[in-house]
Amino acid sequence: MTPSPPGTAAIRPAVADFVSSVAATYVSDLQNGYLADRSIAVATLAQLRCGAGKLPEDVPDLWGMAGTERLYSDQHIPEREAVRAEAALFAAITLYALHQQSKAAPMHRAGAELGAAVRQLMPNGSLDEPIRKRFVRLGTATTPAVLTDRLRQVVILLRNASIPLDYGILARQLYQAQDPDGLRQVRQRWGRSFHSYRPAGSRTDADAAASSDKDT
Repeated sequence: MTPSPPGTAAIRPAVADFVSSVAATYVSDLQNGYLADRSIAVATLAQLRCGAGKLPEDVPDLWGMAGTERLYSDQHIPEREAVRAEAALFAAITLYALHQQSKAAPMHRAGAELGAAVRQLMPNGSLDEPIRKRFVRLGTATTPAVLTDRLRQVVILLRNASIPLDYGILARQLYQAQDPDGLRQVRQRWGRSFHSYRPAGSRTDADAAASSDKDT
């Protein structure tokens, strides 16, 4: 990763939000079509799965299928940011295609963060060391190629457990992660959502202590 040109920091938040919006909209379109068993959506996802964990330049057969043309529909993206935006969108869309494979329930869900999703792979709130190490390896990726490949491995685990993910959020993070400081922020977000996740209906230590006080 190389330093960004002067002035780049000022435009990146807007581009990141736009990439996130495009990804969420396109994934929702694909998901609705797939769950309705529309042949076009089913066939599109089957093709897109071939690109999961890869960079767009490595899968020319998928050019024009991952929704990257939507990045240029109503907002101008500076040329120096276009490659980053396309790579992030491509990765998110193809990973979703892998995630949704053979699932009758939606695997894209708004608000489902990566760290929390990985935490759900661990039963009863306990730490599963192999899964934890897989998550740590994801956090130590330093290039887009390594990051998307490791994300593919995590997405397979999530698919097997039927745990959904927000692909709009992921697309934004994949865009941010192509900058050294952005990657640091993304790692922090993943770690925070991992550690703060609580299963539905569970109580924190503070809740338990408060309840105990009331009973005495």
